Amino acid sequence: MTYDVIVVGGSYSGLAAALQVARSRRNVLVVDAGERRNRFAETSHGFLTQDGSSAVQIAHVGREQLLAYPNVTWVDARAENAEGILDAFTVSTSSGADYKGRRLILATGVTDILPIIPGLRERWGKSVFHCPYCHGYEAGGGDIGVLATSSLSAHQALMLADWGNTKLFVNNMFEPSDDQLAALAARNVTLDYGTIAAISGEEAQPIVEFSDGRALSLTGLFTLSRTVVTGPLPQQLKCALEDGPLGTFIQTDASKLTSVPGVYACGDTALMAGSVSFAVGDGARAGVFSTSIANISQPNALIYIGCVSVRACR
Repeated sequence: MTYDVIVVGGSYSGLAAALQVARSRRNVLVVDAGERRNRFAETSHGFLTQDGSSAVQIAHVGREQLLAYPNVTWVDARAENAEGILDAFTVSTSSGADYKGRRLILATGVTDILPIIPGLRERWGKSVFHCPYCHGYEAGGGDIGVLATSSLSAHQALMLADWGNTKLFVNNMFEPSDDQLAALAARNVTLDYGTIAAISGEEAQPIVEFSDGRALSLTGLFTLSRTVVTGPLPQQLKCALEDGPLGTFIQTDASKLTSVPGVYACGDTALMAGSVSFAVGDGARAGVFSTSIANISQPNALIYIGCVSVRACR
């Protein structure tokens, strides 16, 4: 069997993409390794109608609703190889099976590369976060820490000043410029130049431990991870990548089409920054365009169909 669309990745963007394909009455296969990027977080915030809901439950309900469509097939496996051209792609999985599809949607997400500090990884998504819009409100206007990973952390500290009393832990990662120092002072952000030895404390109250013996208790700790696109498929397919301020992501156009005809990408793997809301919207766009384009015969023409604009295949 040849599927109309194969979606690689069954998290929020992949689910949203597959749902649009299913509702277009085309056969869609979802290949999922079961590793959501936010699997370490218990709750999701900022997603309309689901604010504060279990992150696991949102994905579970999305999968249940998707599988209610008879033209959807789900495979629990890791996609290990992808090759082919428009209308003739093959995806090979960890189960040893090969699947053929006319279009591919890559929704594999990204992998976070975290600072190497004892205790940090264990608290990632619980009391150590990266997105103020997702988790800043829960700090309750209390004492918030920003663990520097580069000069971009100064910008993160400037943002977080809206959510509480913010302290930037430079931790020998960069030397703030005069302009940065002035901007931070204007936002009442204080700086600590001590070397961090470990992160400890309970989920709701992280503690920053310094090599000089000091310890600071916070209501939330934020840091910027570096990201890399998860899995080898973009490189195997020769999709163009972009370097963003926080890491690489797959280059796409407005229709979520990559540099390879017939291959689309969505969610964190195709965005400079992400959230559940961004991922769902991005996935819906990829699903719509991957199917609407299939029967258009005017290359490079922008055609309006119903509520969406569709650009034909390259």
